[in-house]
Amino acid sequence: MPKKEYLKKVMVIGSGPIIIGQAAEFDYAGSQACRSLKEEGLEVVLVNSNPATIMTDTHIADRVYIEPLTEDFLEEIIAKEMPDGLLATLGGQAGLNLAVKLAEKGVLEKYNVELLGTSIEAIKKAEDRELFKETMQKIGEPIPESTIVDDVEAAVGFANEIGFPLIVRPAYTMGGTGGGIAETEEELIEIVIKGLKYSMIGQVLIERSVAGWKEIEYEVIRDGKDNCITVCNMENFDPVGVHTGDSIVVAPSQTLSDHDYQMLRSASLRIIRELDIEGGCNAQYALDPTSNQYYVIEVNPRVSRSSALASKATGYPIAKVSAKIAIGYSLDEITNAVTQKTKACFEPSIDYCVIKFPRWPFDKFVFADHTLGTQMKATGEVMSIDRNFEGAIQKAVRSLEIGVKRLHLKEMDEWSDDTLKKALNKINDERIFAIAEAFRRGISDIEEIYAITKIDRWFLRKIKHIADMEVRLIQEEITPKHLVEAKKIGMSDEAIAELSGRTMNEIRIMRKAMKLFPCYKMVDTCAAEFEAATPYYYSTFNAQEDEVQVSTDKRKIIVLGSGPIRIGQGVEFDYCSVHSVWALREMGYEAIIINNNPETVSTDFDISDRLYFEPLTVEDVLNIIDKEQPEGVIVQFGGQTAINLAAALQKSGVHILGTSVDDIDRAEDRERFEEVLNQTQIPCPKGISVTNVESAVEGAATIGYPVMVRPSYVLGGRAMEIVYKEDELRDYLNRAVKVTPDHPVLVDRYMQGTEVEVDAICDGITVVIPGIMEHIERAGVHSGDSIAVYPPQTLPAKVLYTIIDYTKRLALNLHVKGLLNIQYVVVNDEVYVIEVNPRSSRTVPFLSKITDIKMVNLATRAAMGHSLEEMGYFSGLVPPRPYVAVKAPVFSFAKMQDVDISLGPEMKSTGEVMGIDYHYARALYKAISSAGMNIPKNGRILFTVADKDKEELKQLAKAFYELGFQIAATEGTARAIQSVGIDSDIVGKVHERSTDIIQMIKTGKIQMVVNTLTQGKGSARDGFKIRRATVEHGIVCLTSLDTAWEVLRVLSFMQQRRLIYALALQDYVGGGDDLS
Repeated sequence: MPKKEYLKKVMVIGSGPIIIGQAAEFDYAGSQACRSLKEEGLEVVLVNSNPATIMTDTHIADRVYIEPLTEDFLEEIIAKEMPDGLLATLGGQAGLNLAVKLAEKGVLEKYNVELLGTSIEAIKKAEDRELFKETMQKIGEPIPESTIVDDVEAAVGFANEIGFPLIVRPAYTMGGTGGGIAETEEELIEIVIKGLKYSMIGQVLIERSVAGWKEIEYEVIRDGKDNCITVCNMENFDPVGVHTGDSIVVAPSQTLSDHDYQMLRSASLRIIRELDIEGGCNAQYALDPTSNQYYVIEVNPRVSRSSALASKATGYPIAKVSAKIAIGYSLDEITNAVTQKTKACFEPSIDYCVIKFPRWPFDKFVFADHTLGTQMKATGEVMSIDRNFEGAIQKAVRSLEIGVKRLHLKEMDEWSDDTLKKALNKINDERIFAIAEAFRRGISDIEEIYAITKIDRWFLRKIKHIADMEVRLIQEEITPKHLVEAKKIGMSDEAIAELSGRTMNEIRIMRKAMKLFPCYKMVDTCAAEFEAATPYYYSTFNAQEDEVQVSTDKRKIIVLGSGPIRIGQGVEFDYCSVHSVWALREMGYEAIIINNNPETVSTDFDISDRLYFEPLTVEDVLNIIDKEQPEGVIVQFGGQTAINLAAALQKSGVHILGTSVDDIDRAEDRERFEEVLNQTQIPCPKGISVTNVESAVEGAATIGYPVMVRPSYVLGGRAMEIVYKEDELRDYLNRAVKVTPDHPVLVDRYMQGTEVEVDAICDGITVVIPGIMEHIERAGVHSGDSIAVYPPQTLPAKVLYTIIDYTKRLALNLHVKGLLNIQYVVVNDEVYVIEVNPRSSRTVPFLSKITDIKMVNLATRAAMGHSLEEMGYFSGLVPPRPYVAVKAPVFSFAKMQDVDISLGPEMKSTGEVMGIDYHYARALYKAISSAGMNIPKNGRILFTVADKDKEELKQLAKAFYELGFQIAATEGTARAIQSVGIDSDIVGKVHERSTDIIQMIKTGKIQMVVNTLTQGKGSARDGFKIRRATVEHGIVCLTSLDTAWEVLRVLSFMQQRRLIYALALQDYVGGGDDLS
């Protein structure tokens, strides 16, 4: 059944901002689907609020709407564009839920839009817990005993019948939001209250927990003619009880008998047929390791996180095929794009082992609870491929970038055997390391560890194999035989060197002398039965023949990717890597990319000429360079990951293209950077470096409070604080850091001004500045966490001129060839430099889209020695556009308990959204509503602020009062508000009296909270409890007065103007302002 002829225009819904549980895999699926629809000659309309991804680039769809993903905005866009069909199974849970709401409201019917792919009925059968249960019973598929509840009493009643432990799962959510495992009645009540709040329809499933069983997933695809295939099956290393997104996943499954494999495969096909799903689908099972009994846990009627992994693991592009099925093709009519010979109805087969390892944000959230359960906590993941499990797991661990070279954590060396045994019982991010350590010390055997962890004995044997080899390397003198064995199980030169007491270089020389090199094998979907046309490779020491063909006449360049997504280094850097590859291919080079992130576009099969799925470490990258012999390597687009490799690669004789390693160091090293500022005569905030408490106190007094303090050896704003007086400084020095001569602390003048961010492109002569962004929050909030506005709204001409001048001076002094990002602070119209990064930054995708300047393309050409002037660009600021764009951060606090949501110098956001409009207030409204802040139009606002903010608050409270809000405040704050003649209810602090703030939040008596941070122990605890309560109950909580003023501006706008107005990015960028 070829394409549905009546379809001319198709709308695709994206997945919105990156949050825990819904990351870049949907950007990858969505952009692949849009390209797949365009090649069929369809007009594609895309709606998505995330500016950081490839998906919202103007060439991915014919009409790109960067607008909030809400019913109102979608109805407006549907009315404007009148699409024939809507594809909603590629935008994760966000896209799916939105489509369901639009169908239920009758919007699709009204505008005659067909829902393509999986039908609403099928989505409901899989998502609505009650319907799913009925469907499974109908076809005789076993599911755990369960009940659906919409209140707490029913939940407790069910628990009394079947006993604990129980699993709670809210309907229509993803990443386990609001769910959990309850061991006691108390826990059950707490989880159910939260779950009902997060479910779109106020419905929660409670089921018997089968924690400890094996968890298996099948990725299945079906077309409208009822052809079905399984693309890939996967097995979780961790037993049931840990969310799949937080589990180490192995593909294909390693420990299933053939009988079990076929049994679950047949079940998957039965289920997808009964649910009538058209396109990709993912089924999860629990399998009892002692019998053949299994349960169906859940089915996602959409492309899921596992689909990205299954696509990359097998080379079968699930999203692309799903999109073709949605417009009416069947599997036997679609060509597999990787082989370009076989059809999509061939089931992939793989002759290697693939591992996905999650990347958690615990390095940023030091106080967060590390326990892994049914609620997902990982921000990203890495994937590794080898011929055996040992090799793949070792590669995965070194790809994580958590300072680990093998299955070993340094801090465990200090642990007693007793502590280590206790650690085996804890299900957290360190468990696999604890298992390896226990084997190394020989304090537990496989049976004992299996009894504690329920991790399959097969996996435990493999980990023991690695541990035994490590012990041999420590105890015996290293011989060529040892080296061969260690390399076969995937040990890095660095790890072998550490264990055998050599240097990494000695091991590398010894290995080269033995001609022990990795072989590169191809991922080709069919275990080499057919030749692949768009290959990607992995390295192994377990093979003889190399499958990479390197002899080409083209000039070659390697681009380093950015590794796993984590807080501080998101999908923006993947965006830059992809654009750099595209630019190189345009210029006629052969572009090779190295990366290990399975969720992103950079690791898609048809982006680069060759893709290496490898860890981004010096050894792995050098092995590829030895093989490929490129002209050079580009490091400036892969974030800190790639920049950190630059010096070591250069030492090994690799040519680094773009800004030189020495100039990168001049910008990053504090003392050398002061030298740069002296040469260019640019001021920066006064600061000193101190080695003991007393000199810190003296220094702070000379500089003048407030000061920003931070350890000098930490990246990403960890343990940074702003202190306002001496006792706060002493508290910080005793609590947060130990100041010693080896670990100095930096004390800088904290300038309370406007923060401004600039991205520039330079070729060594010309400095092009595409745009300047002004931050709404005062300096002191990390630039990734503050709301940024383009073009600046409040800066006078003199300040803008100074910023342009300083940017040019710095770019030329640092000999930048490529991109440069600078952060300034403006105080009383004076401009100071805070920091300079000679690489791409997280604002590059945002700026590229709204200014229509292909920044990465120009930067890549500049790095390759082309002149910007010859490309038609001149030094200085590109004239600003007539519209306003606002970038707002998005946080995943609901997923991380124990994390304080107040904003400061340490970055906490996982993603971002954008609002664009000709009205500043409406652009801001779009950004804020895309970010998920449900701003109340009326009701009661609670104020509780630090003493330093009370004066400014008086005006703010008055303004809210005049808009018709009721005001409540804690005692001190209330007195300040009443002094300007405004009524304020007085509420008690958490530990004071009966009208307790938390109670009021719980019972819905407060609609919004404004709370600024007071330093010190007790009040910090109070503030923390209030802020966490707002997260658990889905209320807006503003921790900066600047944000509150802007929200006020939006509220007064909401009362006067029409809010729902949408234009495609193509119309903003390409129209209306060309008056010549």
